[in-house]
Order: sequence, then structure tokens, then C-alpha cells
Amino acid sequence: MSPNRQAAVDRSAERAAPPPARAEALRVVNFDMARGQRFGEHEHDVHQLVWAPTGVLAVDIGAHSWVLPPTLALWIPAAVPHTTSASREARMRSVYVQPDRCPVTWAQPTVVAVGPLLRELITHLADPDLESDPRTRAEAVMFDLLRPVGVTTIDLPMPRDGRARRVAEALLAVPADHRPLEDWGREVGASARTLARLFSAETGMSFGRWRTRARLRASLEHMAGNRPLAAVALQVGYSTPSSFIAAFRQETGRTPGAYFAASAP
Repeated sequence: MSPNRQAAVDRSAERAAPPPARAEALRVVNFDMARGQRFGEHEHDVHQLVWAPTGVLAVDIGAHSWVLPPTLALWIPAAVPHTTSASREARMRSVYVQPDRCPVTWAQPTVVAVGPLLRELITHLADPDLESDPRTRAEAVMFDLLRPVGVTTIDLPMPRDGRARRVAEALLAVPADHRPLEDWGREVGASARTLARLFSAETGMSFGRWRTRARLRASLEHMAGNRPLAAVALQVGYSTPSSFIAAFRQETGRTPGAYFAASAP
């Protein structure tokens, strides 16, 4: 979820999660998140693997956004500012990893597939009574199972000018809004030409392409929640599933089905 959408912001709980004890390479902490709850921007001194066994999470890092169904997790290196949110009720199972005990060397946020074995290992490692030797063995296997998957993010930089930003925020809230720039201009007090120039200069893309990306990024959360494709297309502003699929393929290089199949273990 974009930081500009309405959400309950928790500025303390997840950022204050305890790091792994020095005898452990990692620690697993559970967070039950309500619909719309968001942990505001924060960072950790340790690496983090963000995963939800139930529900759907979204992680925003700068202009990049990842939508995570239970088949996907996101590796966030230490000291990378991020926000985490739940578009519907979810349980986040967060794995915090000591950098000096970690064989994973990814310097950038990286999506990994969560198959049945990795799912069970994370659950196993969440047991506070797990003894030292079994824990060490399970940690080693867990690291071996972390494999990157090719999931393209749909980046959506926000305009800085207040007038253009009001338009962008309104479209994030209601991506199916079809009004042209002339109508938006009357609402925010700027000409259509001015708004078009602002979107191009401040986001690096035309207004039309920006709106398309806003719709497609909104569609990821709906599809991750297993909504029917026709319903998703209508929800984000497309009159037919075929027009939605064509737009999705043009931006990501894949159909929606292939996009999520690429994340499947």
C-alpha cells in the first residue's frame, strides 16, 4: 500500500522488534496486522525477511513497491528504510538476521519464493524453545533455500508539486477514476497543460502512463488475494479483462497469470 493511502500507522511495534540474540543467526517474530495497518518508514540494524503465511503484505522502499502473497517473501538488507502494510488482515512472520552470521550477501531488496519446506522451517525457527543444535541446523537449511525470483516491481514515483500530488493521491485512492486532465485541473486549480508538464517533469512519465501504473499496482493486491481477474480489471478501471491483460503485459512483460506463476515455488 502506498504511504499516501489511508491506513492506521504504527510507528513503534515492528521497528522495536528484538534483534537476534548473539548465539542465534536469526530470530522470527510474529505480528498480527489489522486491515489497513501500516508500519511507518523505519530501518533495522539487521537484515529482514518479510513474509506473511496468511493475508497479503505490501512493502514500499522509495518509489518501489512489492506485493507479497503467502508464496513470496522480501529480503530487506540492514539499514534500508521501508514501510510495511496490510491491505487485509494478515499475520506477518518477520525473520531478523544478524549480518555477521549471514551467508546471504544481497545488497538490494530481493524477492524470494516461499515453498512448503521454507514455510515449515520459518515456522520451526519461530519456536522459542528450540534448542541450540537443532536451531543451527535449521538456520543453515533456511539460508540454502533462499532463492531469488524474477518479480518486476511497478514503480510509481509521486509528483512533488501540490496540485499534481493531489491528483496522484486521488487516483491511488480510486484507480478506476477516468476523468481527463482538464477535469482534474478544474478541481486542483491548474490547467491540463500544467498538470501534464508536472507529471512528466516530476515522475519521469506522462500522466497517462502514470495512471496506468497506478491501476496496475493496485491490481497486484487484488490478484494476490485471489480475486477473479474480471473483477480486478473492473475494480482498477478496465472495461474488459483483455484490455487489462494487454496493459499489464506491456508494463511487466508478462500476463497477470504468468506474473504470479513466476513467483510460485
